[in-house]
Amino acid sequence: MKKRSGFGWIEFISGLCMLLLGIFTLFRPQGMFTWLVVIYGISAVITGICDIVFYIKTERYTGFGPVVALISGILSVMAGAVLLAHPDTGKWILSVLFPLWFIAHCISRLAHLDTIRFAAGKTCYYISLVINILGLILGIMMILQPIFTFIVAGTLVGIYLIVSGVEAIIIAFSKMGSGW
Repeated sequence: MKKRSGFGWIEFISGLCMLLLGIFTLFRPQGMFTWLVVIYGISAVITGICDIVFYIKTERYTGFGPVVALISGILSVMAGAVLLAHPDTGKWILSVLFPLWFIAHCISRLAHLDTIRFAAGKTCYYISLVINILGLILGIMMILQPIFTFIVAGTLVGIYLIVSGVEAIIIAFSKMGSGW
């Protein structure tokens, strides 16, 4: 049987990363969307090029290539180029997609509350409950008022990341972090 160290390293590292990202986002909230758009733009271009290369290699070896890969590759390169050339457009797109991710994440965390209560205790349970209900409300507010997302999301997300990071670090030190 594998002996556990008694410390949740993954939760601790995850919490530390969220804490640092939250602090950075809190001090530079307007930069959050710009960097996300640039990262997505670069990822889209790279993914598109890989799809096109896949199409070419497949056609060379089989005589026909998956046209979906070629079309997907071309569209990915075009979308990435648009995001890199016009990051403000990407910011508006993210201001709609980001709240959807935020809501999905909070619902997922709320679905795991029984496990948290069982493994980490009531304190972690209540902390997680409050944080994720507030996150759900924030996500709904961002959907209802997209301009709200664009203006204040960086600051609110920074605070949320800091609190979530602290929550993950608490879980790392709890019984749940040790692997029970």
